[in-house]
Amino acid sequence: MRTTIPPVCVVDDDEGVREAIENLLRAENFEVELFASAQRFVSRAKMAPVSCLILDVELPGLSGLDLQRELVAEGIEIPIIFLTGHGSIPMSVRAMKAGAAEFLTKPFDADDLLDAIQQAVSGKHSEELETRNESDMVGESRALNAILHRIEMVAPTDSTVLVFGETGTGKEVVAKEIHRRSRRADKPLIRVNCASIPKELYESEFFGHVKGAFTGAFKDRIGRFEAADGGTLFLDEIGEIPLDLQSKLLRALQEKQYERVGDDRTKKVDVRIIAATNRDLKSEVAAGRFREDLYYRLNVFPLEVAPLRERADDIPLLAKHFMDLVAKEMNCPKARLTPAGIATLQNYDWRGNIRELRNVIERAVILARGGAAEFDLPISPSTFLGARVPENDDVKPEPEFLTEPEMIRRERDNLLIVLEKTGWKIKGADGAAELLGVKPTTLLSRIKKMGLRREDANTRGALAQS
Repeated sequence: MRTTIPPVCVVDDDEGVREAIENLLRAENFEVELFASAQRFVSRAKMAPVSCLILDVELPGLSGLDLQRELVAEGIEIPIIFLTGHGSIPMSVRAMKAGAAEFLTKPFDADDLLDAIQQAVSGKHSEELETRNESDMVGESRALNAILHRIEMVAPTDSTVLVFGETGTGKEVVAKEIHRRSRRADKPLIRVNCASIPKELYESEFFGHVKGAFTGAFKDRIGRFEAADGGTLFLDEIGEIPLDLQSKLLRALQEKQYERVGDDRTKKVDVRIIAATNRDLKSEVAAGRFREDLYYRLNVFPLEVAPLRERADDIPLLAKHFMDLVAKEMNCPKARLTPAGIATLQNYDWRGNIRELRNVIERAVILARGGAAEFDLPISPSTFLGARVPENDDVKPEPEFLTEPEMIRRERDNLLIVLEKTGWKIKGADGAAELLGVKPTTLLSRIKKMGLRREDANTRGALAQS
């Protein structure tokens, strides 16, 4: 897939960080080379091409920033992604002004790092290569189908789309799907995380700069608008752009032209805009934190992404999708998704939405070691009480709470139902332990504690028929 692309090099004095990045990138079919110091990398950089450099700032001997300056002085052009546990706004400003492709802080988000690498290896710091031919939108729920229907309507047009929804709902996936279905699909999709750009760098990031425009501008650098020319520009977290800079963005959107920092020449651009936010922009406008004219320029075609708690029917498919993905990325055995596991996932409210689900799945896959995945999540009391009012007025509704004896009775009855369903098979696939989501030893202990026997199940069945 990427066999013709030069390797990604990682320079970090932390062996654990190097190994984590190596596993992540090899799962995505990147070639990777690891270095514990900047000095070891310098000679390597002169020998053969490097597609991208992931560089720690605080290194023994030659620091990351010093290495960046040395590479520039040697005329070696490598997209650099700074990854450090000592991030600060002044440091990130210096690094980005000197030509760094991205500046991420440890602990890093795997998706953010992969995004930055994909953009870097394309030959432009900000260009993201869309290599997948199939949709990343997984599920069959009514809520998802409603989103897909609206995407189908707007994707073939050049209308500006404003995607809004809670954090972690998959707004970026929606933007990618719109681009994939558009007439610009063979052009770049450029993602800009507006919340991660220091205020001093907004103009340079959006519009680019020329050599000598400011201290540290060692060479010309294109902006995100120019990188997206002919394609789609995805402005993620649009509500985070400072108010005093919104007018410059508005002009670029309205007139489709801009100037690089330090350059008097006006450039024209042809981009399709998709913006996303988890904020209520109407409220932000009313509070004076967001320009009203910019809001109306963006809100041509609003598209709301439903939270995961409203897409419970999609959870089994999403869980299976993430299990396969994580097993590949982490190079570990695939875990089994049991009915008890699905029930646990569907009974959780997922305040972190799909992003939280993926993290829970990753943890479960690692711990399962090829066995059944177990999820340690709180379950709503309604799961146990299930208070439905029957249509028959003669039948009393469920109580608002259960006494201890009633809880024990229900647990005993439920255990008998499962044992009867499995033919008293305890272990293995489709065994009672797997259906209940507990370890076989735990189930055997409960059976012994409750004194359950097959005769109890037969007696229960006879009583139910009488």
